[in-house]
Amino acid sequence: MRPFFSYLIPLSILFWNLAIVSASDYYEQLTLKPLPQSTLLSSFNFRSNTTLSQFEAHNFRYFPRSLGQILQHVGTRELHLRFSLGRWDAESWGARPWDGTKEGGTGVELWAWIEAETDEEASQKWLSLTNALSGLFCASLNFIDETRTTRPVMSFQPEGDHSSSTLENMQLLHGVLPREVVCTENLTPFLKLLPCKGKAGISSLLDGHKLFDASWQSMAIDIRPICPDGEECVLQIEQTIDMVLDIERSKRPRGNPIPRPPPGHDLKCNSSKPYHSGDTCFPTDYAEGQEWAVDQVFGKPIKGACPLTDPTIPPVCIQAPLSRDVYITEGATEIKNPQGPSRCYQIPSDADFSMILPHVQKEIEHRVKEIVEPETPLLYAERSFTGHGYERGGVRTILTNPSPDTEVEFFYMETLPWFMRIYLHTLKTQIDGVASGKKDIIEEIYYRPALDRVRGTQLELRMRIPPASTVFLTYDFEKSILRYTEYPPDANRGFDVAAAIITILPSESHNASQARQKMSNLRTTTLLLSLPTPDFSMPYNVIIFTSTAIALAFGGMYNILIRRFVGADESADASVSGLKGRIMAAVAKLAQKFKEAKGKKVD
Repeated sequence: MRPFFSYLIPLSILFWNLAIVSASDYYEQLTLKPLPQSTLLSSFNFRSNTTLSQFEAHNFRYFPRSLGQILQHVGTRELHLRFSLGRWDAESWGARPWDGTKEGGTGVELWAWIEAETDEEASQKWLSLTNALSGLFCASLNFIDETRTTRPVMSFQPEGDHSSSTLENMQLLHGVLPREVVCTENLTPFLKLLPCKGKAGISSLLDGHKLFDASWQSMAIDIRPICPDGEECVLQIEQTIDMVLDIERSKRPRGNPIPRPPPGHDLKCNSSKPYHSGDTCFPTDYAEGQEWAVDQVFGKPIKGACPLTDPTIPPVCIQAPLSRDVYITEGATEIKNPQGPSRCYQIPSDADFSMILPHVQKEIEHRVKEIVEPETPLLYAERSFTGHGYERGGVRTILTNPSPDTEVEFFYMETLPWFMRIYLHTLKTQIDGVASGKKDIIEEIYYRPALDRVRGTQLELRMRIPPASTVFLTYDFEKSILRYTEYPPDANRGFDVAAAIITILPSESHNASQARQKMSNLRTTTLLLSLPTPDFSMPYNVIIFTSTAIALAFGGMYNILIRRFVGADESADASVSGLKGRIMAAVAKLAQKFKEAKGKKVD
């Protein structure tokens, strides 16, 4: 079995442009890729470098000072932050962008390598890091406490270049908030970290209305040290935004924010259906691309090139068949890649840039393809709950290897809340498909049990799936009953369970393609757990009932003890008793004297 660090060389995040890491301090690039079902994948990539000597001297230049001071204060050597929403449809869209290395689970995910000698010191620095990032990105990262923090053993490896002495004192901590809702207030701090800050370059296309209207989106920040051979080490920050836009929905004008059904004469119907008629319409399946333009999809053109970016790297690229026409604005230069269906464009710095992909005419559809066929993923993963009731349940994960001749080896990691008490003895696998005869699917297990209100459950597996096989991974768990103060305000919605993290290792097969010689990642969808929920109206009902009973009892008893009961014939004498009666008698006597004095004066 190969050691873990032997997989660090072929990491998929070491792209071809890492060779020019010291050639320029900043560069940015937008890659557009039309996908099936009338969707468009837009990948924004921003990268800036600063030497470690400049970083230690607080000369940040293109590196954001606000983030650099946080890293220096808590001793963070490498950091990865993810903001994600939506679900990646692997069956329709194919493999994930960047081989899944820029993807995170739904919500907010953070992991970092912190320099510390003890676990207590690492926990204190981790707490300071999460609180500082929470204020910087307007997120709830300060809620990543000990119950939501894990220390992965197999699933994560450093992506940067670290010396052996540094690796000995580094500790990995990982936290996730699946309940966090990513919105515009997280995008604004993200743009402020860029040199052009969304005013020029490809970042001028980033708008909260478009980004968060996407079917799937992910914002990633990666900070790692890179040491090229024979050159000075640099600290690199890479910011990535990936989103899948629905072309039809994105082309809706801003004056029509509420989607309204199109009129009947604008409907696109499938006339090949036998029941098609003037009053019956079956919608056309948008299995291929459509006509679209950059200023239509994003609502505005690119505001020129960022003047700080590397001029040797084209800022805009599109992955479309070379036979398909692409129209661009005047002043831009096209650069075609002869080795693949990709073309890039150098855009002017003082003029707007847009791109138009016209619809392919029906008479030439057999000769021109509209989209590049998506690449088949290395692994398909589905995860869901099983069972019923509020006492026990189960988790089932379906892992499918689509390759007909190559097995897939990967790490499977789950971080479960402490109120999900799993039964490890119920963990089992079942193969359904063309198996290779190997029965041991799980090669290694790391299990760290949960402690109530202290830490969650950590489960890591090293698995191997034969070619063209489907593996069902299942286990049972027990649901705990929480205190009433531990339920959120919307307790009836349920509790979010973080997505499972799958790290696919490079294939050792000699017949494997070049794409399989890289390490890739994928996340499953999050789960929604329903726990036994008390009736929170009962305390209110009890308070109202007891308050009413006490008011009636106390009021009646007080009246009985204080009120005086007299007969009707004694009412005249009773009226003059007491302080009120004496006052009334004095007033009557004084009035009588005034009358007598007035009568004597008249006489």
